[in-house]
Amino acid sequence: MTYQEAEAFLFEQLPMFQRVGGSAYKKDLHNTLALLESLGNPQKKGKYIHVAGTNGKGSTASFLASVLKESGYKTALYTSPHLKSFTERMRINGVPITEKEVIEYVEKFKPIIAELRPSFFELTTAMAFDYFAKQEVDIAVIEVGMGGRLDCTNVIKPELSIITQIGLDHQQFLGNTLEEITAEKAGIIKENISIITSVRENELKLIIKEVAESKNAPFIDSKEHYKISVIKESIPSRHFQAKNLLNNKIIEFESGLSATYQMQNLASTFTAIDVLNEKGYKINPKHIQNGLKEVIQNSGIKGRWQRIHNAVSKAKMIADTGHNITAFEYITKMLEHEPHEHLHFVFATVNDKKLEGVLALLPKNAHYYFTQANIPRALDANELKNTAKDFGLKGNAYPTVSQAIEKAQKNASDKDLIFIGGSTFAVAEIPNL
Repeated sequence: MTYQEAEAFLFEQLPMFQRVGGSAYKKDLHNTLALLESLGNPQKKGKYIHVAGTNGKGSTASFLASVLKESGYKTALYTSPHLKSFTERMRINGVPITEKEVIEYVEKFKPIIAELRPSFFELTTAMAFDYFAKQEVDIAVIEVGMGGRLDCTNVIKPELSIITQIGLDHQQFLGNTLEEITAEKAGIIKENISIITSVRENELKLIIKEVAESKNAPFIDSKEHYKISVIKESIPSRHFQAKNLLNNKIIEFESGLSATYQMQNLASTFTAIDVLNEKGYKINPKHIQNGLKEVIQNSGIKGRWQRIHNAVSKAKMIADTGHNITAFEYITKMLEHEPHEHLHFVFATVNDKKLEGVLALLPKNAHYYFTQANIPRALDANELKNTAKDFGLKGNAYPTVSQAIEKAQKNASDKDLIFIGGSTFAVAEIPNL
């Protein structure tokens, strides 16, 4: 079996939520636990940090993994979805699992796949726990796939848990209100294990706090521990300051993820570092500074306000994987502060998402290039164009992401800005991402 055949088997034989949607979602942990049992329960052998949330969980997980690596710990990182290669999902000290190891896992799992018919995420989560255990990592940072309570990753007893920002997403599975979604995310809270949150809304924080109190889990609001502020604008990174609100100590640092929306994720990161140090980890300010500066290299994270090389003109190109209302509240503000004459907006989405809230936020004065990613779950570009017209958004439809980008590059002048977003899978199709 070649790697391409192994990857195709995973994508085509197993229901994958990101590609096909709801048919891949499992509402219990039965298959995950059965898969892990067949592997000797590797999830019980490691130390973990568990990160849930609607927005910010991937960035927060990557910040922590990078800082832990710089602190000398053999650090694993499990994230989803991947953008270019399946191997991106599992990394140790920034290095992805090898194609050879993926092939070996697929061949090993084939008999149990036939028996259990697991989802793509159930299988890959079991694979990750087994891989990290065999590699004897010191600690693994685990990003929740969806929700929390019934997520495949929710089979661990972590060193600490984190819930980042909450927004309306995946309502058909997690609930129609922010309160219902928050309750699902709070399902990762474990007995006596600290829970850190950067949730802004008091009513949502109260839900998390009540669950924490019921499990004797220390509740920590990161905004009460750290204030993050920008001290110097620079491209492509940005210089920040973290002020500890408990002792007034200040750390200045440069972040490889430069978007201002990262400030709340950085507050959670600094708070988590304090908790880890209290538990006996040895993470000093230099480790923190190096880890935050080198986060992209150390974690492989992509698509977070990422500047893309434009080989056609001098027009700036920026991509972001944010795809729900909460994300676009930040994205639209950042677009306003990014100097440009005209905005060219390459936009795609999926067919099972409520669009109205996002479309209402998008700038009316941009020229849109409506498109679709090459996945079954993609919303047809022409349907997207017609729906967007009702919100005053004007542009043309393009059958592929690459065609939409090429047209935007052709139309944009040197002082213009090209933004690519709306769908993680559209961003994934950007050449040379």
